[in-house]
Amino acid sequence: MKIAPYPFETLNWSTIPPEEHPGETGFALWRTQMVNDIRVRMVEYSPGYKADHWCNKGHIIFCFQGEMDTELKDGRVLRLQQGMCYFVGDDNEAHRSSTLMGCRLFIVD
Repeated sequence: MKIAPYPFETLNWSTIPPEEHPGETGFALWRTQMVNDIRVRMVEYSPGYKADHWCNKGHIIFCFQGEMDTELKDGRVLRLQQGMCYFVGDDNEAHRSSTLMGCRLFIVD
């Protein structure tokens, strides 16, 4: 990843209003900041959340609270727990996330 020129900036995430995105079940709350063409998000999945689509976008995801399962289209299921992260490239492996108890994530894509 190359980050194009961008002025030094700090951000208080609590000042960004959350956007609700419904899942197949539950919902996700996104707080989003664009850094040129890089999307940076603080995301909270509600308890019982399950994504309503297969995602092909690349991500770097850090779980800082709770845990979630990421199902890959080939049938594998990988658990991401607090303090863990995962990386996947664009158009590499289709995936979708779910969580029983909810989780909070920091995502760069």
